[in-house]
Amino acid sequence: MPEDGEFYGKHGEPRKYDPSFKGPIHNRGCTDIVCCILFIICILGYIAVGILAWSQGDPRKAIYPTDSRGQFCGQAGTPLENKRQLFYFNIMKCASPMVLLEFQCPTTQMCVENCPDKFMTLVNAYANQKDFDYYKKFCKEGVTNSMSIPQIVKEGLCPTMLLPSKPFTRRCFPALGLKGGVITVGNSTTFSDETGKMRDAKDLLDGVKNATVVIEARQVVMKIFEDYTQSWYWILIGLVIAMLTSLLFIVLLRFLAGIMVWVIIAMVILVIGYGIFHCYMEYADLKGEPGANVTIQELGFQTDFTIYLQIRQTWLAFMIILAIVEVIIILLLIFLRKRILIAIALIKEASRAIGHVMSSLFYPLFTFLLLAIVIAYWAVTAVFLSTSNEPIYKVFNETVCPHSRETCDPANYTQSLMKKTCPESECLFAFYGGETVYHKYLIALQFYNVFLFFWCANFVTALGQMTLAGAFASYYWALVKPNDMPSAPVFASLGRSLRYHTGSLAFGSLILSIIQIIRVLLEYVDHKLKGAQSKPAKFLLCCLKCCFWCLEKFIKFLNRNAYIMVAIYGKSFCTSAKDAFMLLMRNMIRVAVLDKVTDFLLFLGKLLIVGLVGIFAFFFFSGRVKAFENTAPHLHYYWVPILTLVIGTYLIAHGFFSVYAMCVDTLFLCFCEDLERNDGSAARPFYMSSTLREILWKNKDEDASTQQMNDEDARLKEPQTEEEDAGGV
Repeated sequence: MPEDGEFYGKHGEPRKYDPSFKGPIHNRGCTDIVCCILFIICILGYIAVGILAWSQGDPRKAIYPTDSRGQFCGQAGTPLENKRQLFYFNIMKCASPMVLLEFQCPTTQMCVENCPDKFMTLVNAYANQKDFDYYKKFCKEGVTNSMSIPQIVKEGLCPTMLLPSKPFTRRCFPALGLKGGVITVGNSTTFSDETGKMRDAKDLLDGVKNATVVIEARQVVMKIFEDYTQSWYWILIGLVIAMLTSLLFIVLLRFLAGIMVWVIIAMVILVIGYGIFHCYMEYADLKGEPGANVTIQELGFQTDFTIYLQIRQTWLAFMIILAIVEVIIILLLIFLRKRILIAIALIKEASRAIGHVMSSLFYPLFTFLLLAIVIAYWAVTAVFLSTSNEPIYKVFNETVCPHSRETCDPANYTQSLMKKTCPESECLFAFYGGETVYHKYLIALQFYNVFLFFWCANFVTALGQMTLAGAFASYYWALVKPNDMPSAPVFASLGRSLRYHTGSLAFGSLILSIIQIIRVLLEYVDHKLKGAQSKPAKFLLCCLKCCFWCLEKFIKFLNRNAYIMVAIYGKSFCTSAKDAFMLLMRNMIRVAVLDKVTDFLLFLGKLLIVGLVGIFAFFFFSGRVKAFENTAPHLHYYWVPILTLVIGTYLIAHGFFSVYAMCVDTLFLCFCEDLERNDGSAARPFYMSSTLREILWKNKDEDASTQQMNDEDARLKEPQTEEEDAGGV
């Protein structure tokens, strides 16, 4: 008979006693072979995509500016190595709407060592040898003093004028500024154009704006890339510190589980409290500062995100968010105080299990290595795919030309019919593209790259979960611990998982990857429909995103428990998922009130490590501490390494704490099975330790009492039948 608080029948029959069962079975066969074969084929296809991308791609296209001849400015080992800046012959032509369509200004562009720093026209410079020598630095090769001005202009060898410019993402833009509320260029409000006509400096604004819009995304990316090049070693040091801190917490948790849990709880509250205090101090310090009361809505989107830290509303928002988090955590701790005591005891038992499987503490390093390989392969392949297009050249004309915007060949353009028909036209680099079959399927290849990234990453995570589950299950089902355990439980479990259950791992990770890729597509559609005013479409999209988010969480939970059952019994993924789900449903009260409380405590541990490393990174990279002013790198955005460290630290802490989480989940499922298989008699003894039995059996009695009271209340609230009514009368 089932005990109170346990639900059999519609949730499946309990496990029967089996005297031959001694833990994870050794005589097992391969599972989900079809999915295993499919996974191997997809991996081979992924390797083929990588080879194709590496043979066709050129990352230099994403790093260096490209001149009108398709050459890379500043590339090492070329004649343009010292010419790092891209110079526009006539920046005003960037005001053309075609710039936003073709992503290239319809004017000659060339690589130069430095941007021009003075006003100068070709006519004025030609009259002075010294000025003309300076001017020729911004002309094409072959310009000599013997050439006449009309000849130089006709052949397009030199710009008709130079403007004071400053480098911006390796491109020369006019040095625009404000003087008394009037736009200036080089401290002057006017300039002389190629015809000698005086123009207002504001006429340059449209050209600069269009060119800036075209490269705005690249500007931010390049600045972030430069920040990474300046701070990568400090980020690595920070990640090593995070890894050592996480390992220290896990080791201390192994020997001082009860004390460490209370220390983690207290320190989380203190760290978040300090965050609230710091935000308040920043908010108070900005009082009275010019522009500090501007709202985020009024400020709009800014590429320099540090600007947001200079307004009071940002710090007020941070303070409110942290205060809400603090209140929620404190309330949860108050309402779950009794369950927390039981969860701490369960963590102590998990510590004993880890003590017998010490190699499990270092298994996350193997998982990190595999994930790093997967991420690196995906990133490199994505970069090479995105830069595998060919350079496209088009006709740009000064006057009316029937061949305008047609594709051309720069090598033979001077002798072509296009040039003869339109003598003033030029064949300039336009963009990277292509009409071959390979280029037409680039989007499909990128999609395949993303999907295989999700699949491989989920597979690596699943392999870690099944390996740890098999190791801890061998601990639980050892009647005499540790004598009945295998000599190397982690390696034995890893071998079983790869040899027999690659298909099951691929099956579970495939289901999760499909859901994740659907979520990515929904985010893409949402981004595309941001400007749409259809409220029903927005509502439907929001509902879909919410549903798939919940579905992803459920599948992760189901997969995790399915891998535990696969590790123990060696059955297929679907069968194991069904068995795990039914077992959990038969013990739903314990799952709700005990297992999740333990997860909450472990989450607080991760939150504490992230908070400590994040605070240290903030003070180091922001230069708030004088001791680090000369040590910290000078960055465009100091939030780049901070955010990277915070995310990396969470992943590292999650990896280490996942050992405890997996241990707790495995012990929990094994405990539920133990209760169904055995009765504690001499013939059918429990495999659980006396401590674990005391913890969960006491909890069982409490849950049974609660369930009995709830059933009694429900019975009293039920309407009486006609016979009972008559009897009562």
